[in-house]
This record gives sequence, C-alpha cells and structure tokens, in this order.
Amino acid sequence: MLDNEKLLQRGLEQLDIVDGEHGRSVADTLAGIAPDLGQYLIILFGEIYSRPQLDLKQRELVTLTALAAQGGCEKQLRVHVNAALNVGLARDEIIETFVHCIPYLGFPKVLNAVFVAKEVFEQRK
Repeated sequence: MLDNEKLLQRGLEQLDIVDGEHGRSVADTLAGIAPDLGQYLIILFGEIYSRPQLDLKQRELVTLTALAAQGGCEKQLRVHVNAALNVGLARDEIIETFVHCIPYLGFPKVLNAVFVAKEVFEQRK
C-alpha cells in the first residue's frame, strides 16, 4: 500500500489526464465544505484509475454506463463525457455506448445521457 502523499500525487496525475482542469476544480471546490471528500476523490483516481487491467478509454466507458444506469447523475455524467473525449473516445463511441444500454436501462435514462452528451459536444465545438 502506498502512503497518502504518493496516492495523492498519482491521483492528481490521473485526474489531470482524465478530467484536465475540471478534476482539480472539483477537489478545490470541496476544500471549503468537505476537504476529506476532495482527497478521497483524488486518492480514488490514484488507486483505481491507474490499475493496469483496463485502459482509460475502457474505464470511461464503464463510468458512462454506470452513471447513465443510476440516473440523476447528470453533473457527474457531464464531467465524464468530457473525460471520455479527453482520453480519446470519439463522439460516436460515446453515443453508441448509450444506445447499447437501451435494452438494459430503458429509453428515459438513455435519452437523459444522450442529451447530456449533446450539451457537452456543443460546448466543445
């Protein structure tokens, strides 16, 4: 097990790759209300996102699917649609991921996810 400083450093490196400036801003925003939660978020990236079994594209596909399945996670879904684009997923791969979920999640959750993706795509033009 790595010490917290190493986990924080590795987490920040992963967070920068996946979320760019937005990841650190989430942790910074939490500093005023729940600083430990911000550190847990960073450590999660250090522990989970750097594991070698899945690459970052695969991890983001799993994350998009999990957030769409939960529903009510539009803010986090927005972050991870951006992250998916940041790690090299194409727009059509993101949309196809959601379309593939229709028989498992139903149209309402998939439509919500696609509309979030549409907003992100338009913002990133």
